[in-house]
Amino acid sequence: MYLKKHKRKKNGKINSYYSIAEKRKVSRGRYVEKMVLYLGEISDSQKKSWQRSIEIINEDNKPVRKSLFAFDQDNHTHHDIDTIPVKLSKMKLNNPRTFGDCWLGCEIWDMLGLDTFWSERIDTAKSPVDYSKVVKLLTVNRLIKPGAEFYVHRHWFTQTAMDVLLGCEFDVAEKNRLYRCLDRILPYKEELCSYLKDTWQMMFNLEYDILLYDITSTYFEGLCKSNPKAKFGHSKDRRGDCRQILIALVVTPEGFPINYEILAGNTSERTTLKPLLNKIESKYGKAGRLWLMDRGIPTEAVLEYMRDNGIDYLVGTPRKLLDEFQEELSVKSWFDVNGIVRIKHIAKDDECYILARSKERMAKERAMRKRKLRNYLEGLEKLKKCRSRDVFMQRLGKLKHQAGSCRKCVTLTIPRNKERIEKGEFDYKFEASKYKEMIYRDGTYFLRTNQSGKDGAALWKEYMLQCNVEQAFRELKSDLGIRPVYHHKQDRVEAHVFVAFMSYCLQVTLRHKLRASACGMTAQAALAAMSRIQMLDVSFETQDSRTLLMQRYTEPEDEHKLLLQKLKIELPPQKPPKIYSGKLKK
Repeated sequence: MYLKKHKRKKNGKINSYYSIAEKRKVSRGRYVEKMVLYLGEISDSQKKSWQRSIEIINEDNKPVRKSLFAFDQDNHTHHDIDTIPVKLSKMKLNNPRTFGDCWLGCEIWDMLGLDTFWSERIDTAKSPVDYSKVVKLLTVNRLIKPGAEFYVHRHWFTQTAMDVLLGCEFDVAEKNRLYRCLDRILPYKEELCSYLKDTWQMMFNLEYDILLYDITSTYFEGLCKSNPKAKFGHSKDRRGDCRQILIALVVTPEGFPINYEILAGNTSERTTLKPLLNKIESKYGKAGRLWLMDRGIPTEAVLEYMRDNGIDYLVGTPRKLLDEFQEELSVKSWFDVNGIVRIKHIAKDDECYILARSKERMAKERAMRKRKLRNYLEGLEKLKKCRSRDVFMQRLGKLKHQAGSCRKCVTLTIPRNKERIEKGEFDYKFEASKYKEMIYRDGTYFLRTNQSGKDGAALWKEYMLQCNVEQAFRELKSDLGIRPVYHHKQDRVEAHVFVAFMSYCLQVTLRHKLRASACGMTAQAALAAMSRIQMLDVSFETQDSRTLLMQRYTEPEDEHKLLLQKLKIELPPQKPPKIYSGKLKK
């Protein structure tokens, strides 16, 4: 170990930071640097103190660079040993780390054939480590415990059994190698999307007649001035103070992603659909497909283009357009779909319009509206005691913002423009008629489609598939930690999203296998259960003063055995023991 100095220039001044680092010996006599402890800015006396501490830890008070587990090839003697006398009192259990969840993630990766896909494209003879293993490391990390590349390098890799699963030492998680891997993978995004589509089609016999399309946003930490796509815009993450990018995603009803696009953060959603339609058609042909979209994405011009080109769609429509069809809908009878949803169905101008009313959605929206209205009225009652006009106006503005549209059913009597508000000058009145008019359309959906030959119930069931793309965004943002983004360069940002996309592909593959055999269990629950299988280094001192080392994962419990049986996969065999002459070097 040794004390390493880092320099950083900020505002024309050079600042010095320190960390304790070590050199880890890997294959072919090479060394990889690993940060052990970050110290930050330290004084000269603190620097000397740390140097003395390091010298005490190192042998003979000399700064020797060595690793904790450096296995020299000269020490290897036997590999296949069935019987050997050992000293049980000298047994040691070292280096506990997670194994089961990492192994399951790697197993899904191998099922999809991604090892072969990436090794044919990014592995080179010059690199001491295959970059296909590096991208596998990053993707499995994003699936299990999402973290930045530096987190993988500094913490996560050493806390897992990825070294055993990848057949690599610590150099696979070298910091600069992780970043260089991001620079290599991005050009193959379109090839991977086509490859995964064909693979899923063979594995699960999927159909791509219905495609779901939606857009979400993810924000940055930092200014990101060097990234032309990082812009301020309407944030779906409620982080309007941060620059963002938009992610347009196309998935199947089962949740399998077909493709995605990264757009500038200030892009209007209405301008994104037509280019993606042309891209999907050019890649997968002009077969008859149904596009499901939320309201606000397609414009009237795009819908007309889809009708002219024979592209079917089913989209949501703003509720305010109900006024134009109120007369036709009023003479139609309600049709009960499933006891919870009722629909009305009319045809007009080569399109069909569906009005659906959900009891559950109505109860949810009215409960939300009542809560906001109750808080608004309680806040207004407290405002009667306020005497400072400036404070009054600030609090009133905040209450209106929190109340949303509920403020329209309350009439306010605002006091005159003077510094002090007298008692009785401010008052409010609840308008029950306006409130009834407001809640009349709660729980309703208004849909439009150019499909023919389908009744309203079938169209409603198709539209409910839109929930799957929303689930995909929730998994990308929450489970897979795609936000916030800490990279600033455009290529690195897009590579970060690409890794998250591949991680989602692993998750949806695992979820589909669980759905077919272990119904009710989610992919995250399966990974959490498998994470309890740990790996340990078990070492014994032999009678002839050698060391016997065994890397062993803990035996699976009944829960794990049942899960593996349902998935029709088996844990790999335990690795054979190794024997070293003398004690293991540390």
